[in-house]
Amino acid sequence: MIPIVFTFLRITIPPFFTATLMSHVPSMLAMLMGPFAAIGVGIGSALGFTIFVGPPIGARALSHALFAWVGNIAWNRGMPLWLVMLIALPVHAVVEAAVVWLLGGNLSMALITLVGTAIHHCVDGGIALGLVAALGRTGVRWFEQPAQ
Repeated sequence: MIPIVFTFLRITIPPFFTATLMSHVPSMLAMLMGPFAAIGVGIGSALGFTIFVGPPIGARALSHALFAWVGNIAWNRGMPLWLVMLIALPVHAVVEAAVVWLLGGNLSMALITLVGTAIHHCVDGGIALGLVAALGRTGVRWFEQPAQ
């Protein structure tokens, strides 16, 4: 739904870079639910972006499955959520930049993607942190860390 509903929140630098505000939030929340949720939401993100924005953006979005899986591992090891987001950031940004480079983008496009993805990850990470904090105040407990 994000590539359809939030088009007004999309920044595009052709041919390979787009940043749709809140597109990482579902993957960031899913990584708190378990590895299958994390990977599944990432794959769903890749399919949605492939269908509605195009295969190169869908290929970049497949990184959501990987960074969310890495984030889930960190979360299950008891790390605080802000650190989980920080650990997932380089995985996310480097994989997206590598996809752009492999798809025929030049080094400058890959670097734009690397930096843009890192900034976008931080913004969406802040939104996810805010959502988890707000949910915590309502008594919702699905995002609590497993007992160590």
